[in-house]
Amino acid sequence: MNKIYIIPTPIGNLEDITFRAITTLKNVDCILAEDTRKSKKLLNHYNISTKIISYHQHNEHQKLMKIIENIKSGINYAIISDAGTPSISDPGFLLVRECVKNDILVETLPGPTALIPALVNSGLASDRFVFEGFLPKKKIDRERILLEISKNEKTTILYESPKRLIKLLKELLEFCGGDREIMVARELTKKFEEHVGNNINNVIEFFKDKEIIGEITIVIKGIKKRDFNPNKSIIKKDLNYLIDAGLSLSAASKYLAKKNGLKKSEVYNLI
Repeated sequence: MNKIYIIPTPIGNLEDITFRAITTLKNVDCILAEDTRKSKKLLNHYNISTKIISYHQHNEHQKLMKIIENIKSGINYAIISDAGTPSISDPGFLLVRECVKNDILVETLPGPTALIPALVNSGLASDRFVFEGFLPKKKIDRERILLEISKNEKTTILYESPKRLIKLLKELLEFCGGDREIMVARELTKKFEEHVGNNINNVIEFFKDKEIIGEITIVIKGIKKRDFNPNKSIIKKDLNYLIDAGLSLSAASKYLAKKNGLKKSEVYNLI
């Protein structure tokens, strides 16, 4: 049967891999890896000698259809990322989508991903949450999502690099206010795992003069509906975004007034 295996790999501690994952990686014909150098450390640790080739965001478009053809011809593949579950902020989505289009069975094994332990450890509501991954770099897209987070009643989870953590915390300060409760998880499952929580002001104070290393997961508390106080400077940014996207001033004002519990004239006058 034509099939591809999606294999989660440890996010830090090499012991966080299932017996089934190890068996599958040993039995497939070829492993697609985001970074073959990093993946070989894991494979060597478990005496896995399966052929491994690179498959990452810079070459996945070129290699995609050849892999599909190979699977149809009977070659069994597994895909792994540097850490965690492929296609969750890692390569894999394009391949899975193309497999579905070509009636190729996709078998995804359960396993490590940073967002779940970070969410559970935070102590914030975990029954309903939103995962945004890495925020986009383009300012207008980034601010749109930050605005959504500022109004969201659900817990929000973000990924960030250590070099950009302070910048993101300052953006969250601007959009959510310094009292918003958050938890920053760093180096999950590793020796120096760290969870820094309280509110945005305190977390910025904690990290501001430190050298930050390791992958970062941020968990942000949702608002209570009655606690939401519209920030007119942010609404103005939203208004300009909608107008730039092609909406008329009247239509954009009407939409934002309804969304924020304001009169249309109040939003209209912000321009």
